[in-house]
Amino acid sequence: MDKQTQTEVEAAVLRRLIEHLDARKDVQNIDLMNLAGFCRNCLSKWYAAAAQERGVEMDYEQAREVVYKEPYADWKAKYQAEASPEQLAQFAERSKSES
Repeated sequence: MDKQTQTEVEAAVLRRLIEHLDARKDVQNIDLMNLAGFCRNCLSKWYAAAAQERGVEMDYEQAREVVYKEPYADWKAKYQAEASPEQLAQFAERSKSES
C-alpha cells in the first residue's frame, strides 16, 4: 500500500470510529476508559495535537466538536450520565495499575 492510500484508509477509519461512537451515545466515556483506556476526550486531544503538529490552529474544544459532532457542553447535557461508584472504582483501580 502506498503512503497516500494508507493515509486515506487511516482517515476513513477515524471517520468511521467517530460515526460509530456518535451512534453509540449510550456508551459513556468512563466505560470506554475502563475497557479500552481511551475515550472521546482522548480522541479530541489526539485530533487537536495532530492538527497543531501540521500547523493548523485548533484547540481542544474545537477538536471536541469534531469528535462529538456538536459542542461538548451540549453533548454532555444530553447524553452524559453520572458515573456509578463501581465505574469510578474501576477507573481508579485502572489508573493506579497504569502508574
